[in-house]
Amino acid sequence: MQNPFQNAMAQLDKITKIKDFGEDFILKLRQPDRDIRISIPVKMDDGSIKIFDGYRVEYNNALGPYKGGIRYHKDTEVNEVKALAFWMTLKCAVAGIPMGGGKGGITVDPKELSKAELERLSRGWVRKLSDILGPRKDVPAPDVNTTPEIMAWMSDEYAKITKDETRATFTGKPLDKGGSAGREKATGLGGFYVFDSLREELGLPDKCKIAVQGFGNVGLNAAKIFIENGHSVVAISDSKGGIYNEQGLDIEKLSEHKKKTGSLSDFEGGKNITNEELLETKCDLLVPAAFENVINDKNAHKIASSAILELANGPITPEADEILFEKSIPVIPDILANSGGVTVSYFEWDQNLKGEQWSEKEVYGKLLPMMNDAAKKTYKKAKEYSTDLRRGAFILALERIQEKM
Repeated sequence: MQNPFQNAMAQLDKITKIKDFGEDFILKLRQPDRDIRISIPVKMDDGSIKIFDGYRVEYNNALGPYKGGIRYHKDTEVNEVKALAFWMTLKCAVAGIPMGGGKGGITVDPKELSKAELERLSRGWVRKLSDILGPRKDVPAPDVNTTPEIMAWMSDEYAKITKDETRATFTGKPLDKGGSAGREKATGLGGFYVFDSLREELGLPDKCKIAVQGFGNVGLNAAKIFIENGHSVVAISDSKGGIYNEQGLDIEKLSEHKKKTGSLSDFEGGKNITNEELLETKCDLLVPAAFENVINDKNAHKIASSAILELANGPITPEADEILFEKSIPVIPDILANSGGVTVSYFEWDQNLKGEQWSEKEVYGKLLPMMNDAAKKTYKKAKEYSTDLRRGAFILALERIQEKM
């Protein structure tokens, strides 16, 4: 398993070869401001006590309060959290929002806990970290396996401890608990806006054939949005495997099939494929929307899509990046492609602080120009430095952070 933080630093090294930001600035960006590890004792339903490892990495707050999700996963460890916090710092800078980068997590398989145990664990994470959190200090959000309900528990626990009534410390909350309209679709929709803004520059057709890896909130919503806008999704997968149909899949029927059977396999409207086959599907656009490091030096040479839109965090390793660059397959990088989620998180924080509630139409109306602006400026930076879009996005972000620092 590759160390995600080493991957992130390898990406940073590449940038220093293209533009000189000065040694002192780069040195400061090689370590987070704070890397906090906690143990969370939880009383289980059978009366026993179990200790869970928790994390919060506050990477850089030059642009504003630390911002970033909390993931619950059995493989969550500090190097992953550090890498995600670093990318979050750049993502906020690329999106042009006044927030810094952070990330949190707990090493746990949430499927193994009851709802009551999950709530006690979530509230325990907040109790251990309440002194560093706050609407002007550090604003967590949902990530892998964390839900609006979990954010509501956390927000409630924070309010009990601190008496803060703004509800602006946690984003991704349910609508009736201070959440924002449009949050569920934000990452997928932001990704579509970025793609749409760059499609012609990347030489992609008006109607693209798309393969999506991931059937969670991001992948599923992205697939639906692409189809609504006249494109076709020819392949899609979840963690167990996927489905392919050259003529395009009926995503609504496929969702129903998965609800009934618990799996995508044996869907009448397509043929079963593996996740490996999905990544190697010949298509106009490949959308990795699940986990990191899925495209690496072992399979990058087999990628047959015309372009890639990274909706997952870090799905392509630095070695694979080089192979794709040589193959002239443009990659719209995660720190640009999936920044719609954090942008709408920022909108939620803003609404909470102002005591406002915007409609979905207002939210999307504010999201579109911000995504277009970030996409155009990234493309311009890539052209200016004769490099790929990832390095263009990094340069844009680092310039904005350096200016503030």
